[in-house]
Amino acid sequence: MAKRAAEDDEQTSPQALKAGGRPIADDGVGEGEEFEDEFEDEFESEDEEDEVLEAGVDGRPDEEREAEERASGAMEIDRETFIPGRHKLDAGQTLAPDLSTYEMLHTLEPTWPCLSFDIVKDNLGDDRKSYPATVYAVGGTQAEGARARENQIMVMKLSGLSRNDQAGNMDSDDEDDDEETTDPILETKSIPLTTTTNRIRAHQSPQSNSSTPPTTITAAMQESGDVLIHDVTPYLAAFDTPGYQIPPTASKPLYTIRAHARNEGYALDWHPLLPAGKLLTGDSAGHIFTTTRTEGGAFVTDTTPYTGHAGSVEEVQWSPNERNVFASASSDGTVKVWDARSKTRSPAISVQVSTSDANVLSWSHLTPHLLASGHDDGTWSVWDLRQWKSPDTASTSKPVANFDFHREQITSLEWHPTDDSIVSVCAGDSTLTLWDLAVELDDEESRYTADVKDVPPQLLFVHFMEGVKEAHWQGQMPGVVMATGGSGFGVFRTISV
Repeated sequence: MAKRAAEDDEQTSPQALKAGGRPIADDGVGEGEEFEDEFEDEFESEDEEDEVLEAGVDGRPDEEREAEERASGAMEIDRETFIPGRHKLDAGQTLAPDLSTYEMLHTLEPTWPCLSFDIVKDNLGDDRKSYPATVYAVGGTQAEGARARENQIMVMKLSGLSRNDQAGNMDSDDEDDDEETTDPILETKSIPLTTTTNRIRAHQSPQSNSSTPPTTITAAMQESGDVLIHDVTPYLAAFDTPGYQIPPTASKPLYTIRAHARNEGYALDWHPLLPAGKLLTGDSAGHIFTTTRTEGGAFVTDTTPYTGHAGSVEEVQWSPNERNVFASASSDGTVKVWDARSKTRSPAISVQVSTSDANVLSWSHLTPHLLASGHDDGTWSVWDLRQWKSPDTASTSKPVANFDFHREQITSLEWHPTDDSIVSVCAGDSTLTLWDLAVELDDEESRYTADVKDVPPQLLFVHFMEGVKEAHWQGQMPGVVMATGGSGFGVFRTISV
């Protein structure tokens, strides 16, 4: 990140010296004139062709002049790398992104903070790289307590997301001549709520035929303990269908899960292998429930919970390749693996992953034996589930990778959907980092970290975002990340992923 003073002017004098630069002397000799050297013939080097005189700006060596300037209290130029979360800004300083490192970078601010969201798959195609880009998403707001009845589920369309023409690796020959530079637009449709949303996740069922859109439903975990399920398909259709009228009944939940009673929670995940929809929900009392959608479209909650955690269930995730397996993370510092068919509703495997809270999980969809966990002490780890074949082997297993770069709690992490070595991580130090686990410790190129100490070679990128809470990859546009925090939404793509 670049560091500059907040009050600095946008423009500087053309005569100002840059670091390491030299002034251009005025040409005081007219055309056709020459300087006369009265001592021209008095002093002559014995080997004039081989003589090299080293002199700085004022005729002295640079080292001598710079030492004198430092001794006289001249201003020092800060050449250290600034890392958000590690270093502190001085009074009057702000952070500005280095735009040469972003292929795309946009920020958009909603009316109320929206600290949880999810990407909605669209019909614009996969593996698309053209600009301006468009992203569809859903989010849940956190309005102030006195105005809690202004809370809502936001169905969003972010469009006009232009390419950044300052990107360092941009080849002008590769740019689409038809691309336009446009201002980003955030369009929203709202579903009114009366409480804060802790977490929201979207699920999409396939199209029944080519003439109808896929059905998109959301599950929103409320501060009140209820989980609300809505069909947001009409709201998405209203963005792109001229004259479309959203039915008045669309804002009513399809179903409300009340099994958690008054215990709020954050753990929420739709099954990736069941198109109709099956939902896991976990709460602060340590209970996990399943809710299944029947063929007729109704929802049924199994009111017998899965129990075994000694603390709040912070995260749940279904296995990406086994229909009856899921994992959970808890404030008790453990990750547990469960068989959903178990009649005892107890975990099959339990691993102490941290001495602090285990906040978040992410299961790799490309390499299903890899599971990542993020912790309250700022560390995050990657586990090889092939070492968790039995309770005994699991209890003595060690992570295949462990990172302690962040100085605050990990609030989100997610494997890249098409690259099984890339992971995004959000932390309470207002940073979103991108990692490449394929980088080896002994790679010659990975040894170079400039003047920065204690930086793992697997760290690809550090993105500063005030109060960042959650981030997701937009799976249909390679490398595009959307994140949310106290300052609103950010959508970006770096030149490194």
